[in-house]
Amino acid sequence: MDENFDERNKLPELKLDAKQAQGFLSFFKTLPNDARAVRFFDRRDYYTAHGENATFIAKTYYRTTTALRQLGSGSDGLSSVTVSKSMFETIARDLLLERTDHTLELYEGSGSHLRLMKSGSPGNLGSFEDVLFANNEMQDTPVVVALLPNFRENGCTIGFSYVDLTKRVLGLAEFLDDSHFTNTESALVALGCKECLLPIESGKASECRTLNDALTRCGVMVTERKKTEFKARDLVQDLGRLIKGSIEPVRDLVSGFEFAPAALGALLSYAELLADEGNYGNYSIRRYNLGSYMRLDSAAMRALNVLESRTDANKNFSLFGLMNRTCTAGMGKRLLHMWLKQPLLDVSEINSRLDLVQAFVEDTELRQALRQHLKRISDIERLMRNIEKTRAGLQHVVKLYQSSIRIPYIKSALEKYDGQFSSLIRERYLDPFELFTDDDHLNKFISLVETSVDLDQLENGEYMISPSYDDALAALKNEQESLELQIHNLHKQTAIDLDLPVDKALKLDKGTQFGHVFRITKKEEPKVRKKLSTQFIILETRKDGVKFTSTKLKKLGDQYQKVLEEYKNCQKELVNRVVQTTATFSEVFEPLAGLLSELDVLLSFADLASSCPTPYTRPEITPADVGDIVLEGSRHPCVEAQDWVNFIPNDCRLVRGKSWFQIITGPNMGGKSTFIRQVGVNILMAQVGSFVPCEKASISVRDCIFARVGAGDCQLRGVSTFMQEMLETASILKGATDKSLIIIDELGRGTSTYDGFGLAWAICEHIVEVIKAPTLFATHFHELTALTHENVNDEPQAKQIVGVANYHVSAHIDSSSRKLTMLYKVEPGACDQSFGIHVAEFANFPESVICLAREKAAELEDFSPTSIISNDARQEEGSKRKRECDPIDMSRGAAKAHKFLKDFADLPLESMDLKQALQQVNKLRGDLEKDAVNCNWLRQFL
Repeated sequence: MDENFDERNKLPELKLDAKQAQGFLSFFKTLPNDARAVRFFDRRDYYTAHGENATFIAKTYYRTTTALRQLGSGSDGLSSVTVSKSMFETIARDLLLERTDHTLELYEGSGSHLRLMKSGSPGNLGSFEDVLFANNEMQDTPVVVALLPNFRENGCTIGFSYVDLTKRVLGLAEFLDDSHFTNTESALVALGCKECLLPIESGKASECRTLNDALTRCGVMVTERKKTEFKARDLVQDLGRLIKGSIEPVRDLVSGFEFAPAALGALLSYAELLADEGNYGNYSIRRYNLGSYMRLDSAAMRALNVLESRTDANKNFSLFGLMNRTCTAGMGKRLLHMWLKQPLLDVSEINSRLDLVQAFVEDTELRQALRQHLKRISDIERLMRNIEKTRAGLQHVVKLYQSSIRIPYIKSALEKYDGQFSSLIRERYLDPFELFTDDDHLNKFISLVETSVDLDQLENGEYMISPSYDDALAALKNEQESLELQIHNLHKQTAIDLDLPVDKALKLDKGTQFGHVFRITKKEEPKVRKKLSTQFIILETRKDGVKFTSTKLKKLGDQYQKVLEEYKNCQKELVNRVVQTTATFSEVFEPLAGLLSELDVLLSFADLASSCPTPYTRPEITPADVGDIVLEGSRHPCVEAQDWVNFIPNDCRLVRGKSWFQIITGPNMGGKSTFIRQVGVNILMAQVGSFVPCEKASISVRDCIFARVGAGDCQLRGVSTFMQEMLETASILKGATDKSLIIIDELGRGTSTYDGFGLAWAICEHIVEVIKAPTLFATHFHELTALTHENVNDEPQAKQIVGVANYHVSAHIDSSSRKLTMLYKVEPGACDQSFGIHVAEFANFPESVICLAREKAAELEDFSPTSIISNDARQEEGSKRKRECDPIDMSRGAAKAHKFLKDFADLPLESMDLKQALQQVNKLRGDLEKDAVNCNWLRQFL
């Protein structure tokens, strides 16, 4: 921002007199210290923030400290900033929806008489919903979680509870977790948790730090609460008030847990659910099962770009942005958000979703008709929540009505479908719609609105109760109309008396100051001045004319005002009655909202699948313990959606016992990362119930996707790049099963080449032999490709490694210009060089640096170039010193060298004389030389 820019022209003026300022300063000193709280003070036309909050707002949102003002003087002075109403909405949205490190408080009053009116946090938006979503749809459902960790020698038992304040759901779970809290992390990701309650000092410092790291990775705000708040006493009684239905199932559910009820107790207290009677009988409670959905940790969510990020250049950068073609106002978006975090594991449920998507893909007319109707559907979930919290008015009821009258059209469109999935559509949608729209349910609500609301007034933007709905209201309306007629007649009569044309010269005005008055222009006033002064009462003379009244008009005006007030009060009572009656229809609207949002998301999937330049196809789904993962002509949905990309599809065949573990080598920028990610994204999309960007796909259901794709430093938490890489890999090794999918990109680059290679080799062997999960391992350690040859060793002690296959992304080097061209095709076999120097040429490195790099690389190169380099280039390189060997040769040689070193280390040199020691060493050397006759790799050492 320009330093010379004068913020005074932009910011509201701070209007506090000396007395108000003094009172406010004394009040401000009494506020408790809370580093996370951003406090605003409502000054009617604008807001203010003070102290550290003011500096934070000036720097973060105004990007200049010139926005700061000083309230008070000297040592009592307080930095202050003024904020307009629109800017307040922007800041509130950023603090509560984007960041996860602050709470928001709003105070009202003046001087020292201020009180806290609203408070909110990323997990509890309730009181700020009107500000946050006045002009925006509610895209995500915030969830608050409470954790009660119980550390033991063999691990940690987590008492876990959550509350979804939008859907009014409470959940309980209890599970064992490892030292990396992988289960906790996947539960937080699946639920979309924004805030987590933890007891203060719930374990050792190191254990708490690891748990806090897991929470930070998930972008969750940690709120510490006293340990005494984590108690289960009176919990069943409290739940009895909140939960709809019988208390017995609730008691049975709670008694099945040891630690989770205490966590739920802390949550009820923090969210103050019992303080609001609107919550009573409106919540449901459930057991949360970790094994219900595919587990995704925060690293996988980032690696696969599942959810939107603030840094996305366009909406298609994320899977959510690409797949979000929903039509309803917010409900569909929220469900899509949830589905992407909770891919299914049940093959039949996945196929049910795919059947419905296929029906909508094949029947274009049905899809388009349904989407047109869904565009008229409001956010039923939020409307019902406002109605039940008595924060609603007649406009909320009317919006529900306008959504309700669309249901018959949706039903009728679905009834026209007669394809192969018609029985599924009937069972999933038509039968429930039939049930909800009968005369005891939705039709009853529609009748209520049509009899109670004056729908004709909606065109004028007025939400009124129809006078015919209530006798008292009808009587007041008649009286009001009668008085209006009398006033109108008096207006005509007065015009005749004053000999002025009605409406043109003599106007009838209605204002707040004088009520009904006559007005004539100053030009006409001299003509009737005498009559005005004798027969009328002059009220005001201004530029726009003279306002006057008569005794009769004043009397009629006063009567009209009195009747109007009575009418408004009667309207208000009737509106409250209608809103309360509407609240009783929650049993209908909640499941209806669920059906409509599900229909919306499935239509969104169908629209995406059929509107892409290369259409998506339906994947074949098999259970986790059978089948392979075969993607023919697969593409990355987000990359191919970018304008500048002409995507080259690739096949991926993860076949049990043959290519279940794939090592992918190839040049930088050659497409390795895109390829391995697109496999993960395709599987996730399939398990969500969407078609996939492939020519043909067969997918064995995965219970978890682990992805380690690039690691950034976390120095603020004292974690280096390499340490971050190791922590993420450790969580893969501990959490993965043979039913998972593992995606690893460039492991071991954060340390020395030898350490990195050693770790990468050991990790590969562990995954292949112990975990046995399908894996895509992209690497620049070309020596790793020797893993595929481990099983051809003729040594008796050699390991049998099965199911490892080498693939590479191809590139072409022009023989004359030595220019590198990326082909982006994944082909069988290993790649023998990294092409790093060619990529440096792309980046316009100086020629001298490139030449020196080639010399040094030639000196150190362990592998000879193969077919990818031209014959001319091979001759040119021939004069350089090379160690020519193939991976099998290297693997055998390494085993012999390892045996030589072990035998030498076992010699009891301390008990041998020099002659004996030399004889033994010469014998070992002789054996090694014999072995080296047929091994180029060993000969280079001799």
